[in-house]
Amino acid sequence: MTKLSIVIPVYNVEKYLAKCLDSVIYPGLDGYEVIVVNDGSTDGSGAIAADYAKRYPSLIRLIQQENGGLGAARNTGLEAAEGEFVCFLDSDDWLRENAVPEMLAKLEEDFDICVFGMLSVTEAGVVLDDIRSCPKEGPVALKDFPELLLCPPSGCNKLCRRSLFMDSGLRFPGRVWYEDLRTMPKLYLLTDRIVADSRQWYVYLQRSGSIINSANLKRNLELIDAIEDLSQYYKGKGQYEVYQNEFTYIAFFNQFLVAPVRICMADPQSPVLDELVDDFLEKHPDFRQNPYVKAAPKKYQLLSRLMEKKRYGAVRFLMGLNSKVKHK
Repeated sequence: MTKLSIVIPVYNVEKYLAKCLDSVIYPGLDGYEVIVVNDGSTDGSGAIAADYAKRYPSLIRLIQQENGGLGAARNTGLEAAEGEFVCFLDSDDWLRENAVPEMLAKLEEDFDICVFGMLSVTEAGVVLDDIRSCPKEGPVALKDFPELLLCPPSGCNKLCRRSLFMDSGLRFPGRVWYEDLRTMPKLYLLTDRIVADSRQWYVYLQRSGSIINSANLKRNLELIDAIEDLSQYYKGKGQYEVYQNEFTYIAFFNQFLVAPVRICMADPQSPVLDELVDDFLEKHPDFRQNPYVKAAPKKYQLLSRLMEKKRYGAVRFLMGLNSKVKHK
């Protein structure tokens, strides 16, 4: 019986793909499969994936498709999966040693979603963030732990029962940014059987050329649509008012801090900054009364005041100093 399907979308990652695939290969370990979706790669990624599929035919299935973006590739793998649970692994990242055996052991427990930890590293191996993903261990049903909405919405730090997607029709949108924010938190309304595990099974590589470092700054505006998409889903389920504090903080953290900081580091003169900031302030004029904002770290408080005053150059200077310290 296939308990777990690991879905790996691939697009032009020939430099990283072998390390990714090596991290999910455990000869002699039963109960899981690896589905590699080559999303129209134009470099050597397809050949590398084909070689691994040939070497491990009982473990790896390779699917070839025209380029449709990360969301479309994940959907292809999701629909082809035979596992009871699914886990998404981006092809420039990898799983830590023994992650797959530990995941399979975890699946012996009774849950529909497991949120687990991550590490964020540079290409030089410097650990940038030790991401526990969830501040709580054990059961974290949304109705009892609304802070779950504030945990990273990544599709890669979760074991999800595949039927949650298949029965609800939820899929990742194609060719958009913030596809995880548009998708994963919606699953929290479909089940109360959610658990958190602090083990850091996933290693996220922050590399130059990845989406988070893209020079295409205007696409950060898609964050506004992503938050609205998620909000409308919760409104449609009659749950938005229940979690309004959490949604305000989602916008505060992502739209008012993270995305603008990223843009400031690339171009503090970008007009996208004003668009993000003004939209947030118009929709959340009383954001400072939000309990999560009040309890936010001092660094966030400082950045938010600089954003409010549109002192983008100062943000860039401070974050540049912070980055130098982290990379030492």
